Amino acid sequence: MGLDTASDKRPLSTLHEKASFDVADFEVPTGREEEWRFTPLRRLRGLHKGTAEDGGKVLLEVEPAPEVTVETVGRDDPRLGTAYVPADRVSAQAWNSFTDATVVTVPKEAVATAPTVLRLRGEDSSAAAYGHTTVLVEPYAEATVVLAHRGSATYADNVEFIVGDGARLSVISLQDWADDAVHVSHQHARLGRDARFVSHNISLGGDVVRISPSISYAEPGGDAELYGVYFVDGGQHLEHRLLVDHTVPHCRSRVDYRGALQDRDAHAVWIGDVIIRAEAEGTDTYELNRNLVLTDGTRVDSVPNLEILTGEVAGAGHASASGRLDDEHLFYLQARGITFDEARRMVVRGFLGQLVERIEVAEVREKVREAIEEELEQGAAR
Repeated sequence: MGLDTASDKRPLSTLHEKASFDVADFEVPTGREEEWRFTPLRRLRGLHKGTAEDGGKVLLEVEPAPEVTVETVGRDDPRLGTAYVPADRVSAQAWNSFTDATVVTVPKEAVATAPTVLRLRGEDSSAAAYGHTTVLVEPYAEATVVLAHRGSATYADNVEFIVGDGARLSVISLQDWADDAVHVSHQHARLGRDARFVSHNISLGGDVVRISPSISYAEPGGDAELYGVYFVDGGQHLEHRLLVDHTVPHCRSRVDYRGALQDRDAHAVWIGDVIIRAEAEGTDTYELNRNLVLTDGTRVDSVPNLEILTGEVAGAGHASASGRLDDEHLFYLQARGITFDEARRMVVRGFLGQLVERIEVAEVREKVREAIEEELEQGAAR
């Protein structure tokens, strides 16, 4: 199955022109393609070319809110694949390879009184596992969903968030994998009329993690906020590739991702694509990425892209900045009797803490704080 890619529907760039459920519709990446040039393909263990050995296990443990229904369904469930069509070969491979899927349903007008938590734990990274999750938030309902990833795995999955008219969904995706894990994921949200969607992607663990959040709007009035926090250690590759596709009038989007890097060969990649199509008058959008480089030997690739195909916008902008700790900030703190290591920690806490404080679930918020402190302690000890 493929989407119509008629020329009047394509964005100016070619990054997002192809979508299909068929793996054969996508060529095997070589690393020279724009969408793959920052990703270390040799470390994906064959996920990108279909040679990954099957048989890996990622176990799921669910803690649903009382108002929410969680089901395990087969591939033939008609609710799967209704909001998102794979946009690259790994995503298509994940679609064709999963056995069971998880469907989370928030009934119409229900207000969940607790987060629904999906804990995914990898058991073995020597073989590949695939997954699919669909979250349905019916009109005027409200819910929070947590996706918590940990353990060892070679894992590719697709996640669909379908947010109905007037509904509200907050999603927290925590990538806290073991050091040997590889995770490639697409997370797509489709927003109905006056729907609101907030996501937090926190990436801390794993060898290679590539997360691709995307937003589409089905009706006017949709509002999306995408936040991200990541801390990259030596040898890690953490990549976030975002797409916000404004196709209808009077919708809003905000993107703010921030990361810190330390030690040799730590590599962070952030790609932020926002498209405002000709029919999307009155769009209000802004995207920001900032990176704090703590040591020598790290690498940051940050690429914001904004394509505007209409002159009738309420606001549109983007920004990207990467740099070292500010010597003046450190001097100011040290002049008041604070040690260098503590001054360093205070600056990083403040830089990332502005987004950490936005995380609605206290348990996750505290876990992220503790993880950042642990990273800073390890950095100070080296």
